Order: sequence, then structure tokens, then C-alpha cells
Amino acid sequence: MEHITLLIGIVIVTALVFDFTNGFHDTANAMATTISTGALGPRIAVAMSAVLNLVGAFLSVEVAKTISGGIIDEDAGVRPEVIFAGLVGAILWNLLTWLAGLPSSSSHALFGGLIGATLVSVGMDGVNSDKIVMKVLIPAVAAPIVAGVAALVATRLTYRLARGRDPQDTSKGYRAGQIASAALVSLAHGTNDAQKTMGVITLALITGGVIAPDSDPPMWVIVSAGLAIALGTYLGGWRIIRTMGKGITDIQPPQGFAAQTGAATVILASSHIGFALSTTQVCSGSVMGAGVGRKGAVVRWSTAGRMVLAWVLTLPAAGLVAGGAALLADQGDWGVTAVAVLAVAACAGIWAASRRKPVDHTNVNDIDEAAALPAEPVGVVTAALQSVAPPPVSAASISSSATPAGASAATGSTS
Repeated sequence: MEHITLLIGIVIVTALVFDFTNGFHDTANAMATTISTGALGPRIAVAMSAVLNLVGAFLSVEVAKTISGGIIDEDAGVRPEVIFAGLVGAILWNLLTWLAGLPSSSSHALFGGLIGATLVSVGMDGVNSDKIVMKVLIPAVAAPIVAGVAALVATRLTYRLARGRDPQDTSKGYRAGQIASAALVSLAHGTNDAQKTMGVITLALITGGVIAPDSDPPMWVIVSAGLAIALGTYLGGWRIIRTMGKGITDIQPPQGFAAQTGAATVILASSHIGFALSTTQVCSGSVMGAGVGRKGAVVRWSTAGRMVLAWVLTLPAAGLVAGGAALLADQGDWGVTAVAVLAVAACAGIWAASRRKPVDHTNVNDIDEAAALPAEPVGVVTAALQSVAPPPVSAASISSSATPAGASAATGSTS
């Protein structure tokens, strides 16, 4: 019994470490466009996001139930060692993509880790494949598309509503709207993503016999998960904030407002029905949709392609790492210890590598040469979408006739 209690404690700590990495990995979801347009300073933005992440953690437990009693069958012989191995795979993938500045899905890293570890240790009987398809895979494909289309339509609508108005005057209102919509995304992120860690800890407590199957997360689990993700959010994932704010497209205040509003709507609706979707994919899709929605904007499809590739690789990559960790952890106490030591060493190595070219609040809005590609032409996808659904004439005239002023205003807002 003491061994099980100690092991469950290790799983809980590891789950909170994952929650912490989820926080700083996904800060960009809520605040990247707000920071890039200058609506809020970097430090103020991440502090506001952290507080609202914590508040959001208390709004629902539907996603937590999907994790604790949905994708993994706790009655199939899943043990705490399996959950520990799954968390290790998710944490390492989170850190690798953070190092590369890629906004991949922390949620799918967690799902991939749990699925991979369960398949190795228990077999197919431990995985609820129908729920994975319905509540993970289908939302993974549909959510960024829906969010992107919503942001595209919202962007065109905002420019149409502002036709004939001085861009300098309207930008002030849109920046205020960005702050409000960023707050909503942060609240939605806490509601969706913090629950995933709650679900994992609850699953560990169930498999260890501490609480009954199908139990809701205890209050101490909700509080600890909310605090962990809030702390990670406050520290800020500056590398990924730079990619989402500057690397995909040049965001202006109307686009930022449209992108964040669309993303928040999709995330909150999905959380209400228990879909454990990726807030990263939703917000990235919204940014791309907002980029296509403004005439003259160039969506950097090379960066977007790297992001999509990371999305595709997340589930299998985290699953492979977790599967290897599960094989080792199944060997007993020494195996669990070896997995922990190797994981700590890998995390330390990734952190050391990140210090070679640090990114923080002082240089987050500096455009990285490799990601910016300022001379990249309008791609085939952008050109095709703009030809099918051209923006309103007034918005186009503002963009074309006042390009130098608009560019200088955008530059000044991000300084």
C-alpha cells in the first residue's frame, strides 16, 4: 500500500509538471496577437491570462470526465505506472516543440502519451477507440477549420463595418476588443486545458483505488491543476508567442479581435459538451483565417506547414516515447526510477539548448529571420481564397492607399 501511495504521489507531481508546461506552451493561444499588436504589454498580458486560466479551471469538469473515464478504460488493468509513462511522453514533446517555437497541441501530446503507454502495457482493451475518434480525432480536424472560417468571416465583417472610418480611430476600439477577447480565450483555455490534468490525476486516483470509478475530480485536484497551469502561463512561452504573433501573418488589431473572438467561441462550446480539443490548433486556425481575411496580408504557409506537420506528428511521437517509457516502467521500481532520471536529464538538456538563443518579454516582438520571410509571395491558397471571396472595396482602398501609414502604425504598436 505504501508503494502504491508513493507511486500515485509521483504521478500527481508529474501531472502537475505537465500542467505547468501546458501553461507556458499555450500562453500564445490567448495573448500572442494581443502582444504583437501592442494592445497589452507582454508582462501584463501573461499575468492577466494566468489569473483567468485559474478562474476557468473552476467552471466545468466535463473535459476532465472525458479523460478520467473516456479515452482510457480504467477497468482494463491500467496502473499508475502507465499514467506516469504517458505523462513523460507528453512533457518531452511539449518541451521539444517549445524549443522549436512550434505551437503544437499539448492536449494531443497528453492523449498520445496515454494511448501509447496503455497500448504497450495493457493492449487494445485498455483504449476506448470509439471515444478517441468521436471526442479527440474528429474535433482535432474540425475545430481549426471551423475556427479559421469563423475568423475569416469575422475579419471581413469587421473591415466592412469600419469602412470609411479613420484606421487610427478604429484601431483603438479594436485593441480594447482584443483585450476583452483575449481574456475570454484565457478563461476558455483554463476551462478546457486545466481539466485535462484534473482528469489524469483523477484517473491515477481511480487506478490506485483511492477514489471510486466515475468520480468527479476532488476539489484539491481542481485547485492544484488550476494553480499549476496559471503559474506556467505567467512565465510565458515566449518562443511560441513570437511564432503565433509574428511568424504566421502580420496581425493588425481588427484581425486580432476577430481571431480571438472566433477561437474563444469554439473552445467554450467544445468544453461545454466535453470535447477535449486542442486550444492551440483552434487559435492557430483562427490566426490563419484572420490572415486570409485581410486583403494584402500574407499568410506564411511555410510556417503554417511546419505547424500542421507538428500537429500530425504529436499523437504518434508522444505515444512512441510514452510506449518506451512504459516498457521500462513495467520492470518495477528500478524501471520507474530510470524513467524519471532519463526524463529529468532530457528536460535539462532541452532547457540548456534554449539558452543559446533566449526569447523573453524583451524581444518577443522581434521578427525571427527564419520565421518571418518578409519577401514570401502570396501563396496559391491565399490567392485562391481572396479571388473567391474578395474583401470589401473600402477595406481594400484603405489597405492599398494608406499602406505606408498603416505599416508605420503597425510597427509603432509593436515596439
